[in-house]
Amino acid sequence: MNVSEPASGVFFVEGPASNWLVVRDESGFFLIDGGYPADRDLVLESVRVLGLDPADAKAMLITHGHVDHTGSAACFSQTFGTPILCSPEELAHVQGKEKHQVTIGQVLLRAWRPRVFRWMVHVIKAKALQAEPATRAEAWTSAKLQALPGQPQAILLPGHTPGNVALLLPGAGAIAVGDTLVSGHPISRTSGPQMLHRMYHSDPAAALASAGSLVTVQANVILPGHGPALHMPLAEALSTMQAWSA
Repeated sequence: MNVSEPASGVFFVEGPASNWLVVRDESGFFLIDGGYPADRDLVLESVRVLGLDPADAKAMLITHGHVDHTGSAACFSQTFGTPILCSPEELAHVQGKEKHQVTIGQVLLRAWRPRVFRWMVHVIKAKALQAEPATRAEAWTSAKLQALPGQPQAILLPGHTPGNVALLLPGAGAIAVGDTLVSGHPISRTSGPQMLHRMYHSDPAAALASAGSLVTVQANVILPGHGPALHMPLAEALSTMQAWSA
């Protein structure tokens, strides 16, 4: 786990294979995403290392319902009563009523590749197959988002999943893009702005179009769900983005 502060009040945590964020100001803090299920203790530690109490989190915002982003959501909800909030379009996914995830068959088809095999082993060790859905999750509203530190703004970007979003932190000039685009991934041979492999998207064409639609958004710090933070204008990152990593 590596914790950095790429923008004022925005703490970016690079976990073993998935990232999450802690956003704070004088009014309190909230989290964006929560790693794999096995990352739960790391998520809690990343909050405490900042001198904060996990029980005081105002919310955990979920960019999308994949298990490498919702892994500690049920724990925060059940243990601390933390509100778990996501887009209305993603609610059934986060609650476990729907599934928009890469299938075992898609992975096994590519498991002969060493990078894919190593990633598959990590996923199993990260307890992805035992992930507990956040059954108490709720759909956010503009009012709920505006009441949080930094007043995050949700940008709906369907394609990776039906209700996938990016979360803009306008005061910090930063954007949490989840898996809309990433800067690296265990099965990718490259680094820098890129799309995840096609198999990870429920609708690859829509995912690519949604990423491109961010070109007018003003942000100079890009915080992906996988890979390091990017310090560049979002439009520049999109202009150099590799369409598919493999």
